[in-house]
Amino acid sequence: MSISVGSSREHIPVHIFEDAASVAYEVARHIGALIRDRTARGLNTVLGLPTGTTPLDVYKELIRMHKEESLDFSKVITFALSEYYPIEPDRLQSYHRFLRENLLDHINAPEDQTHSLLGNLPSTEVDNWCRSYEETIRAAGGLDLVLLRIGRSGHIGFNEPGSSRSDRTRKVILDSITRKDAASHFFGDEYVPRQGLTVGVGTILDSKEIILMAAGEGKARIVRRAVEEAVNEEVTASYLQEHPRSAVYLDRAAAGALTRERTPWLVYDVEWDMSMAKRAIIWLSERVNKAILQLEEADFQNNRLHSLVYAYPEIDELCLRVFDDLRRRICYRNQLPTDERIILFSPHPDDDVISMGGMLDKLVRNRNEVIVAYMTNGSVAVFDTDVSRYLGFAEMCLDQLGIKGKAAENFRVRRNELLEFLENKSSGTVDLPAVQHIKAAIRYAEAVAGIEVMGLSRKNARFIDLPFYQTGRIRKKPVGEEDERIILDLMEEQSPAHIFVAGDLSDPHGTHRMCYFAIQRALKRYNLEREGPKVWLYRGAWQEWEIHQADVFTPISRAEMARKIEAIFKHESQKDRAMFPGAYDDREFWQRARDRNTGTAEALNRLGLPEFYAAEAFVTGYTL
Repeated sequence: MSISVGSSREHIPVHIFEDAASVAYEVARHIGALIRDRTARGLNTVLGLPTGTTPLDVYKELIRMHKEESLDFSKVITFALSEYYPIEPDRLQSYHRFLRENLLDHINAPEDQTHSLLGNLPSTEVDNWCRSYEETIRAAGGLDLVLLRIGRSGHIGFNEPGSSRSDRTRKVILDSITRKDAASHFFGDEYVPRQGLTVGVGTILDSKEIILMAAGEGKARIVRRAVEEAVNEEVTASYLQEHPRSAVYLDRAAAGALTRERTPWLVYDVEWDMSMAKRAIIWLSERVNKAILQLEEADFQNNRLHSLVYAYPEIDELCLRVFDDLRRRICYRNQLPTDERIILFSPHPDDDVISMGGMLDKLVRNRNEVIVAYMTNGSVAVFDTDVSRYLGFAEMCLDQLGIKGKAAENFRVRRNELLEFLENKSSGTVDLPAVQHIKAAIRYAEAVAGIEVMGLSRKNARFIDLPFYQTGRIRKKPVGEEDERIILDLMEEQSPAHIFVAGDLSDPHGTHRMCYFAIQRALKRYNLEREGPKVWLYRGAWQEWEIHQADVFTPISRAEMARKIEAIFKHESQKDRAMFPGAYDDREFWQRARDRNTGTAEALNRLGLPEFYAAEAFVTGYTL
């Protein structure tokens, strides 16, 4: 359901939905209705289409509507909005290929009505070709609807910061943030093209209608800037404020930084309940730099919380209730599960120790029977040089392992074949199956070494390697029946009293999100036959639960943090220089984990709660 209430701070219509799937469904239905209306009137529908993870579900729904509801695309004309330069059209990372594989090959839009930017043109021909692309758009009658996603730099298409409202289709230099975000698709940012082709801001603003989509917490800050700040060239998406028929469609996570979501009491009258009062009091405590029990009525009055004072006139009592609520959420080791069966689902082979190493340490010491289920093998995040190094190590150990004669000769032949492949492969090429398996084995060995620091062993590790991940590429298959079945089988085997699940949907590569949905679907089937386990949601390397969201805070001592960091260090392929660290943040994963956990403890301390060295946060009692 859309939450259409806006605020005076938003300079463009914003529709907020509970999840990304709902956003995609509504956008697809809107596009479908437009196509049907124009087709019925004998008119073409001209669409500007983006690529990336965000619109994928829109395209899936449009394909379903075409196959199951007879949505006719014969009078639809499409224009791709961007492309890398230089790049061949058939490359895995090509936007031309993306649109063909994820939409155009599955609908009945005529070939001559689908247009892509050509990334393999000689540089001397690019400018003239871009002008002809503009002329083709004009000849089609202009764009009826442009579907956009927003980049972390605020770009639309490849219109990076500094683009002007009059820009047309052209070649551009890609922003460093854009290139970092694309690094995962190219297996390293050094392989990402430095330039791109893009339909210009002016061309987009000339369209009859614009829809901007965003999903996930990682887009929340830039969405707020695009929607609430004045139009400025540093956030290109802010130009959409000038269009009379533009709108923004967000899931709740992407809307999280908007004033009406983060601090709604600042923009409209709210209905105060204890949950909202708790949020406001935590916000006020941080704003005025006072502990919760030191807040006075004047602090509320001076910070636009008059209505809260009116709703709860006994301010001291209200502050005490909120303080006690937070204090009760601090769980020491003796309050955590003991002698129970537990499954910790880890999307990648290091999320367990990075995200909840402190909790895992306590669960093991509490004699729980813990299974760590690694949901994907993480092979795409291993550098080729690591494979070469381990192959060299294996060769040096052949004699000691008793591998001699013909077997040793066969090994050397195979090693040379793999090394030759690695030496000659071009950027972004899918690895040979043997290389993929070696990279997976590297991650698996590191995962076992990591949990051994916590007192577990190989028998506590399950490498369930969900099929959706097994493409050898960053772009994965949809979560399917086989993925659900593997998770369901593990839960039926273990009958866990508790499961720990990565609940952060801001993972920039989408794997956490897909693992979450796979567990969600499996758990619904599991719960049909028995009482389900208690679900604990943890956050990954990218973000922590906010204080008002968390149900449980587990204190971490210096010694426990040292063990957690030691366990993270065992993931050597991700140490010093991870392949996909995400944009903005150059810290190593152990540094992010340490800083995030100490930051949570410091935030609790500022509120007047007990002082700890560090703390991890969890959401419980959650229905997946």
